[in-house]
Amino acid sequence: MLEMLKEIPLLSDIDIKLLKKHVNGNNIYIKNYRKDQIIHYLNDECSSLEFVISGSFIAYSLTENGSDTTMFEFNKSNIIGANLLLGDSRNYPLNIYCLMDGTLLHITSEAVLEFLHCYGFTLKFIKLLSQNSQGMNKKIVMFTQKNLKENILDYLQQLSIQQNSKTVVIPISKKKLADYFGVQRPSLFRAMKSLKEEGYLIINNREIIIL
Repeated sequence: MLEMLKEIPLLSDIDIKLLKKHVNGNNIYIKNYRKDQIIHYLNDECSSLEFVISGSFIAYSLTENGSDTTMFEFNKSNIIGANLLLGDSRNYPLNIYCLMDGTLLHITSEAVLEFLHCYGFTLKFIKLLSQNSQGMNKKIVMFTQKNLKENILDYLQQLSIQQNSKTVVIPISKKKLADYFGVQRPSLFRAMKSLKEEGYLIINNREIIIL
């Protein structure tokens, strides 16, 4: 296990004896999660930093009518709980569940506090924190400064860059896409139909050509 931990960029600069100490003390451990398994409920206390080794995890909020809005997605090499672990308020503000089978590396606050004395770990930790903050900032802009059609076009442009094509395939279901934008599916369908009629898109189920 120690060799595997040293291959994780976040921990690559940590002395192997220190890693062994915290592995033996159960301050570092790996746990597997199944698709649709709840990882944390709203107001659960954050007790460890969680590094995504594999899979995908979603932070979401529930509305009064029972629908959910995806606030953030954590994929391989992302971290969960970094902004809570060492704060005054350590309760999760959102529910977090496993979108697809995955594995998390848990690092308790005791281990994190000791690792922060390592310059290399601290730099990488801050960088991951910054990436999380940027993702949340984009979500805030989505909800407060742009309308749904603008958000859809931004999302498709990002997919176009990732897939290196003007013809993109949406990698998630329409329900998940609606949750991502924080709207009901009928609202999403109306907005996409409007974009198609206005000449921005050609839509063929989950395949979309950006004009």
